[in-house]
Amino acid sequence: MSKNFRETLRERMQDPDFRAEWEALEPERQIIRAIMEAREENHMTQEQLAEATGIHQADISRLEHGTANPSLRTLKRLAAGLGMTLKIEFVHSA
Repeated sequence: MSKNFRETLRERMQDPDFRAEWEALEPERQIIRAIMEAREENHMTQEQLAEATGIHQADISRLEHGTANPSLRTLKRLAAGLGMTLKIEFVHSA
């Protein structure tokens, strides 16, 4: 019987080194989720977002798959293409 992602993740989180790395990558996952959710809320394909921003569709795909890190300039272009503004904030650690 194969395990699903959540079961596997739950097991892997028992390893302190894995947990530390997973938690360190949370900001990147938040950016990925924000881009994908905003695009989907606007009923846009990656190609449509590419046309609206001038960012190549392949680059948008890489951002959404987490294989590229966007610059602040790219995030601003994405936000504008989605009819949004970019807000970045620092919050206190728990």
